[in-house]
Amino acid sequence: MIRDELSRLTRYEERHRRLLARIELAGGLSLAVFVVGTLLVWLTESGHQGGEIHGLGDAAFFTAVQLLTVSSSMPNPVTSAGRVVDVLLEFWAIFVITALAGSFATFFSSGDSSSSGG
Repeated sequence: MIRDELSRLTRYEERHRRLLARIELAGGLSLAVFVVGTLLVWLTESGHQGGEIHGLGDAAFFTAVQLLTVSSSMPNPVTSAGRVVDVLLEFWAIFVITALAGSFATFFSSGDSSSSGG
């Protein structure tokens, strides 16, 4: 039984190609969101009193943390435009996580259904 399961997991089939394509798509789009988000955070938050975004590096750090954990210990955003950018970054992070979770669920369930027929 374990050998059968390992065999199903190690075979490279169409479902593997679909999963990898979805992961690559999510990664590529997230990289684009990271770059655009970094620039927008930098433009909207850099140098404002009460915030900790003082340059592009700070903006990149803030954006990465928002995309990876949907939280930050920084007191940003301090501007209205920055808050809009922040909400969009958090929305993207939640969307990507749920889409990838669904992709993995489909990957594993399609393996079960295709193996039961043959």
